[in-house]
Amino acid sequence: MDTLAAGVTQLRIQRFVNVYFVETGTPGEWVLIDTGLPGSAKTIIAAADKLFYPGTRPEAILLTHGHLDHLGSARELADHWQVSVIAHPLEVPYLTGQALYPPSDPTVGGSLAFMSRFFPAQMPNLGDRVQALNTDEPAAPYLMSWRWLHVPGHAPGQLAFFREADRVLIGADAFATCHHDSVPAILLDRPKISRAGTPFNYDWAASRQSVQTLAALEPQAIGCGHGPVITGLAAAAGLRQLADNYPVPTHGRYVDEPARTDANGVEHLPPAPKDKLPVQAAVLGASILAAGAAWLLIGGRRRGRKPVAAPPERLPSRAKFSS
Repeated sequence: MDTLAAGVTQLRIQRFVNVYFVETGTPGEWVLIDTGLPGSAKTIIAAADKLFYPGTRPEAILLTHGHLDHLGSARELADHWQVSVIAHPLEVPYLTGQALYPPSDPTVGGSLAFMSRFFPAQMPNLGDRVQALNTDEPAAPYLMSWRWLHVPGHAPGQLAFFREADRVLIGADAFATCHHDSVPAILLDRPKISRAGTPFNYDWAASRQSVQTLAALEPQAIGCGHGPVITGLAAAAGLRQLADNYPVPTHGRYVDEPARTDANGVEHLPPAPKDKLPVQAAVLGASILAAGAAWLLIGGRRRGRKPVAAPPERLPSRAKFSS
């Protein structure tokens, strides 16, 4: 576990995704922001018991958004602690099985985009555990010294959280504190403020605007959904540089036209570009099968032939000597 700021602790889940324990200001009270991947509940509960006291439980679980690496253990934790899961109203359809997120774009490039082909589209259904955020109240639930910010583009109802007093930002997947397009870079844990969630960003104009909104806060301590804690001058400077030079991909499904969403889910999707990988994989697979069949056929023929006797060895003739 790493300290982001006073009363804010980051827990890394399998070196890939972060969750945050945030104290409310009342002794012994705290909230959990995000829940990591499926199967992370025991790790999170053990960390909470160590950080606070055995048997502790949060006031609530706050979700920055409902993608699987943030939603994954929410139902199990909510049932264990008997607490609500609070999310932006625009996320509720995806958290309750009423809608699917805009499909990921595996053609946009990068190792994360490659892997996105294999991520499930259906999210766990949180059912009646979900509670919609009161968007008329600027303070974050149970965190009166924090405010929430709506930062769409990666998910329709994505939230970031900011504490003005010491300029602490929990930025969700609006950006990352590692090179998020590269899975090896994520695992190496090298700090770098960068674009986040490239294959899952369904609206690039909104994604850029969200980064610019957060950069204007001039945070002095940053924790995101992916990557290590970054504090000090590097935090604000790195985020400002990203905002001023936000890299939109040169190609991809949502580059020229975003997906459109509303309170019920996805309203419109641009056509999907042709994904060459399945064709390439099919060709490669067919080639392997053909090579295997040929090997079996040739090998079978060789095994089926009757052995041919070798011609008798010719002995050298005797030399004749005259008497």
